Amino acid sequence: MADPSSYRPKPGQIPDSPGVYKFRDEYRRVIYVGKAKNLRQRLANYFQDLAGLHPRTRTMVTTAASVEWTVVSTEVEALQLEYSWIKEYDPRFNVKYRDDKSYPYLAVTLNEEFPRVQVMRGAKRKGVRYFGPYGHAWAIRETVDLMLRVFPVRTCSAGVFKNAARSGRPCLLGYIGKCSAPCVGRVTPQEHRDLAEDFCDFMAGRTGTYIRRLEKDMTRAAEDMEYERAARLRDDAEALRRAMEKSAVVLADATDADLIAVAEDELEAAVQIFHVRGGRVRGQRGWVTDKVEAVDTAGLVEHALQQLYGEETGDSVPKEVLVPALPDVPEAVSQWLADRRGSHVSLRIPQRGDKKDLMGTVQRNAQQALALHKTKRASDLTTRSRALEEIAEALGLGSAPLRVECFDISHLQGDDVVASMVVFEDGLARKSEYRRFQIKGFEGQDDVRSMHEVIGRRFKRYLQEKERTGEWEEIRSPGVTGPVPAPDTAPAAEPSHSRDGSPQDEPREDGPREDGPREDGPREDESREDDGRPKRFAYPPQLVVVDGGQPQVAAAKRALDELGIDDIAVCGLAKRLEEVWLPDEDDPVVLPRSSEGLYLLQRIRDEAHRFAITYQRAKRAKRVRSSPLDDIAGLGETRKQALIKHFGSVRKLRQATIDEICEVPGIGRRTAESVAVALAGAAPPAPAVNTATGEIIDEDDGGSTS
Repeated sequence: MADPSSYRPKPGQIPDSPGVYKFRDEYRRVIYVGKAKNLRQRLANYFQDLAGLHPRTRTMVTTAASVEWTVVSTEVEALQLEYSWIKEYDPRFNVKYRDDKSYPYLAVTLNEEFPRVQVMRGAKRKGVRYFGPYGHAWAIRETVDLMLRVFPVRTCSAGVFKNAARSGRPCLLGYIGKCSAPCVGRVTPQEHRDLAEDFCDFMAGRTGTYIRRLEKDMTRAAEDMEYERAARLRDDAEALRRAMEKSAVVLADATDADLIAVAEDELEAAVQIFHVRGGRVRGQRGWVTDKVEAVDTAGLVEHALQQLYGEETGDSVPKEVLVPALPDVPEAVSQWLADRRGSHVSLRIPQRGDKKDLMGTVQRNAQQALALHKTKRASDLTTRSRALEEIAEALGLGSAPLRVECFDISHLQGDDVVASMVVFEDGLARKSEYRRFQIKGFEGQDDVRSMHEVIGRRFKRYLQEKERTGEWEEIRSPGVTGPVPAPDTAPAAEPSHSRDGSPQDEPREDGPREDGPREDGPREDESREDDGRPKRFAYPPQLVVVDGGQPQVAAAKRALDELGIDDIAVCGLAKRLEEVWLPDEDDPVVLPRSSEGLYLLQRIRDEAHRFAITYQRAKRAKRVRSSPLDDIAGLGETRKQALIKHFGSVRKLRQATIDEICEVPGIGRRTAESVAVALAGAAPPAPAVNTATGEIIDEDDGGSTS
């Protein structure tokens, strides 16, 4: 590991003009390329205290052994030179997008004497007109088959073309009218090229001209009583319309734009691009990248623009590029795009209307692409095994942690404090084992104390189950002289119950369960002795992960120590820098960015956070919708709604007499008395205020009982 101070340039050596810089390692390999509006200010940021650098930047500067720079006159030149160097040197610490797959294009080889329409993949060739990319090659062939009726351009290979010319007989497409047969001289080279250029114009979005021309010729043929020709022209126009229908109309007819969206997390990012030509989506593509450098959304957009348009010229660069965030120097990027196109290019963020709506669609596609990428990565058995082995090695475990439990605390400014427990077995989510907790030991916001309580409650249940089954006759904690309390003497471990009697520390997860058809999984009081399956909380994990840093890890370890449990490893994953913290350690464990172990820990942590915040939001929504009528025994939903409908609000119901309440259908005198007593004892809530107008809103709980 190199010391950055050993190769730091002397003060005054670095110019304060725009430029591009390269970091090289000890073998003179370029490991990072960057550009700057002011080289002196930018490079100074790399040579500050290592503790203040982003972990990825810290890894880069300690891997490097030298830095050099090139001064340019403008920021546009810096952008061009940066792209050239990244392409030339392929630096390991630069963001590089990789295609999810090799997308097929519809290509017209205008560089040949007789242009050919075909499907092409891979690098683009000079003199070839490309359309797309398309999601599937069959979509291209369907479109071409429809259009060959109107534009009978050659589609055969060079070998087939030469054989036909040698024999003087065209191929089958020439006989059925889907090729103009230039191989046998039915059309001249110029006539065939004109057909190919008309084909390109139609694919580029200039569709209305050709359809109107066909309709005019059809009308003229009908007037001249050439009905067969009129019918053929009618079918040609219909074929073009069907070809157009394969591309969705999303914007105005004259719109040529590319829409770029980014979905990202701490380690990876996915980019999706929609190509709109003539108001229609003509193609779609996507990339996924590892975030090997400290880069934000604006930086990811800039890298995507470089890769997307670095080799393009002319009409391949659209008039308009819509992005989710502008690069740091949008003027320079816009000028660079304009230079490649040869005319002005608008680079902006859509603010309203159809373009903003379409950008939302592109964004959803990017999020789905990132989720699909992660799913494919997680579903691979070899990858999961390697991830568990890397975790075991990094944490000093004796074996791979086959069962991992992760805990997270969620609240809203200290209210509705809850916790979640998610379980991963063999690297896969075990949703039937998920649990959720209400924090009951204290009021207010204290994540460390909450984590201690939740870990203690979870593992007290574990010890109680062991004692119940007789596996541990007597479990003693340090300083404890008796056995672990039984369930009836351990109130902190008892489940809190809702009004229907169900425990609150139970799973509530959307979708089917992995272990059975029940939506909520096994409850605390349900025995599993008949079928041999243990009750919940009976399985111990090999690793406990907490969402947080040193304080949360220390609280979790203290809870385990108080219970006398010393065979379960504990670690914490701090979200800000993705550092892994161990108990009693002053420095974190920094896993490599490409580590499958770090990826798995991050996925487990994120799932715990999602499960916790879902429960916290549900509790908050339930509390907001609560009504004083909810606490009245024997008053069901139907009669609560009848009361609200009759009186209009709880406030008016509170002012009613018992006789007036009895007038509601289905409400007897005893129930009316219970309602009156309950509402009289309940304190009226503070008046609701419309924050926009300042108007006091009458209490109306009509929706609270639904």
